[in-house]
Amino acid sequence: MRESMVAGIAAVLLGAAAPALGKVAPVEAKILGQELTPVGAERSANSAGTIPAWTGGLKTPPNGWRKGEVEINPFPEDKPLFVITAENLHLYRDKLSDGHVRMLEQYGSDFFMPVYQTRRSAAFPEHVYEKSRENAVKAELLDNGNGVRDTIMTSPFPIPANGLEAIWNHILRYRGTEVAFRSGSATPQRDGSYNPVVNDYEYFFGYSKKGAELPEIDNKIFYLKTDTISPSSLAGTITLVHETLDQIRSPRLAWRYDAGSRRLRRSPNLAYETNLPNSSSLRSVDQKDLYNGAPNQYDWTLKGKRELFVPYNAYKLHDSGVKPDDVIRARHINQSLTRYELHRVWVVEAKRRTGIGHIYDRRVFYLDEDSWQIVASEEYDQEGKLWRVSEAHNISYYSEPVFWTTMEMTYDLNAERYYIDGLDDGFPAYDFNPGFRGGDFTASAARRDARR
Repeated sequence: MRESMVAGIAAVLLGAAAPALGKVAPVEAKILGQELTPVGAERSANSAGTIPAWTGGLKTPPNGWRKGEVEINPFPEDKPLFVITAENLHLYRDKLSDGHVRMLEQYGSDFFMPVYQTRRSAAFPEHVYEKSRENAVKAELLDNGNGVRDTIMTSPFPIPANGLEAIWNHILRYRGTEVAFRSGSATPQRDGSYNPVVNDYEYFFGYSKKGAELPEIDNKIFYLKTDTISPSSLAGTITLVHETLDQIRSPRLAWRYDAGSRRLRRSPNLAYETNLPNSSSLRSVDQKDLYNGAPNQYDWTLKGKRELFVPYNAYKLHDSGVKPDDVIRARHINQSLTRYELHRVWVVEAKRRTGIGHIYDRRVFYLDEDSWQIVASEEYDQEGKLWRVSEAHNISYYSEPVFWTTMEMTYDLNAERYYIDGLDDGFPAYDFNPGFRGGDFTASAARRDARR
């Protein structure tokens, strides 16, 4: 890493070392909501004043938005402060990830990064903040690090001591209790031509349900069902996933219904380096959400913090009037619709364990300090060369206060192609209260849905 880290590990911030396996002493946890925000971010501005203090985030929707509508831009008057290009990247190199430096250098004038005023908009409900404080003094990693105990609802380690704790903060971050939405994905050719795949997504986050206790969630973080709407050759394909908290004790459960065979089958390999369905082999399953699943294939190191230009407040990409043709371009998306801001991010490095097979030998993740959302990552091949760069463009949703992706993509630097998910072709707003029940996500329920 070429630049010095900013702020150091949280234990250094506190002037004391955190326990190796999670929970901190109550006296240490008192800093949450004071010097640190309730989720563990530094509340204060940076010394240069280019990152403001956190004042609670975007607590209320902007005027003009009504419930049930797609979120509108809360900062419509904001204009880019400057634009980073291949020609001037030397002026900003210390605030750029290696992946973004490589993209600026490789794609030349085709790729640029418009940088806006930093808006620390991430906010969550108060009951989530309460659980964050409780998790801080209770949550512990399991002995093998592949699960967490005594945690519920949200990130378990707001004051992380190591890389495993930080990545679990991303995996278990609060995304509401349930949500339903329609989204398009694509893998454009080098000339920009593409054929979208449209899916309906249904999530039920039992782990995050208000009032839930750890024993009653049956080791499940969430349930996910996807139903392919188009193209016609794939329509009717259903995927069902039960995501588990300790995936070594109880591995992820997955089923897939193929409309051609008209059978629902277990999918034991829907994890790790397996190609993500409909990604043209441009993305692995564990890159969905930039990282998901059991962390047992890597050794994780918390490198500290940096101030970086990262995707943030992507309301232009989220706008209901923006269609797939407006977003997709040859080799990368339409960068004029992107927004980058200077934020403090946790840097976590994952190195493949000896004897483990995975297409990525090393990965670097950048986690937003205000939300624990991974906002960018880099994936390296077996020879140590940078192979792929991933981005998550995020917004604060209004009907349920969560900070989550609206669009994410993985760029393959060798093929000069990319996978993108989050395309909107006039689809309804995310529904954070669809009224799901746990029984809606059983294998038998998926079979019934497939027969309709």
